[in-house]
Amino acid sequence: MSKVYIKKGDLVMVIAGDDKNKEGKVLSVDPKNNRAVVEGLNMIKKHVKPSAQNPQGGIVEKEASIHLSNLALIDPESGKATRIRIKIENGKKVRVSTKSGKEVK
Repeated sequence: MSKVYIKKGDLVMVIAGDDKNKEGKVLSVDPKNNRAVVEGLNMIKKHVKPSAQNPQGGIVEKEASIHLSNLALIDPESGKATRIRIKIENGKKVRVSTKSGKEVK
């Protein structure tokens, strides 16, 4: 299991695959499998049986997970994809963009 520098709520860009160069917000991260679900990207069609929440059933479109190696955080200053460096400030670890040197919130 490698370190995960992408967190829920981050703005990311897809750097490889069918959704390349598209941006979205991270909905969830699975660090055990190195995967993340990004809002509006990697959409799949899922066949759903009728249930109490969905009495009609049918085909539902939803987001599938994407491997973390195919995602890059977006630099808060330039708006482009960037790598992340960890910096220690006041005894706390802070994520810093390698392009601008600014802190990624």
